Amino acid sequence: MIENYLDINPDVRDTLAQNRPVVALESTIISHGMPYPQNKETALLVEQIVRDNGAIPATIAIINGKIKVGLNNDEIDYLARSGNKIVKASRRDIPYLLSKKIDGATTVASTMIAADLAGIRVFATGGIGGVHRGASQSFDISADLQELSNTNVAVVCAGIKAILDLGLTLEYLETFGIPVLGYKTKELPAFYTQKSGFQVNYKMNSASEIAKLLKTKWDLNLKGGVLITNPIPKEKQLDYKIMNTAIEAAITEEKKLGIKGKESTPFLLAKVKELTGGLSLKANIELVYNNAKLAAQIAKYYAK
Repeated sequence: MIENYLDINPDVRDTLAQNRPVVALESTIISHGMPYPQNKETALLVEQIVRDNGAIPATIAIINGKIKVGLNNDEIDYLARSGNKIVKASRRDIPYLLSKKIDGATTVASTMIAADLAGIRVFATGGIGGVHRGASQSFDISADLQELSNTNVAVVCAGIKAILDLGLTLEYLETFGIPVLGYKTKELPAFYTQKSGFQVNYKMNSASEIAKLLKTKWDLNLKGGVLITNPIPKEKQLDYKIMNTAIEAAITEEKKLGIKGKESTPFLLAKVKELTGGLSLKANIELVYNNAKLAAQIAKYYAK
């Protein structure tokens, strides 16, 4: 029955059948992350980085009533050109979009779901969603966290998006037993920078070490994902003070405008980009490249 809704690219399907490494990639970063043609160029380069590091990329989206696992160049171009016209699709949106044959760009949560359905265990993204600042009043908590507690996919990222409440997000992850790993670091990276003031659960020094942990977790039937935080390269990071000043200003304006819910994260990221003169977007692109490389390396060892 699932075949009615799932369309796996033949290259991806063959690679999985041969137990060779595949890395899942989201599509929200294409349609909602940056303007055309920069979004297309970035998406294609991320796929190439995965290939250069020994794995096959599987960019995921919802197109014409199907969850597509492994987009071709024309499909990536379509998402890139369409931009914000494409619906941002999380878990709750999947049944509606599929039943109505409405196209959707997958978030962290929905990409995890699709990857799991296809049998892909490693996923590279920029940063995950989490507990929003002021969540004690708004109850605004990303679906990404619930997905990590339920779905057996490892997420390689540069940490929790810095616009969020990092401390509360870590508490939430702990409550649901989601391991937070730091690649060659004990400090949780804060998306645009290496610095956050918070610690990860475990420092991991190699991709093979991470792959062994994933195998052990799932061999024990311990349901749920693993968060692998990979710091942005030092020379590419945003200045910590500049980042925090921009975030505080963006949050102040968000409150004035009354922006809430699904529109909050896109607004804040766009405002931070504006306030940093585009430096945050440059950092975002660099960290995605860095995560794609590590994810491919982990996928290679996990496939063994």
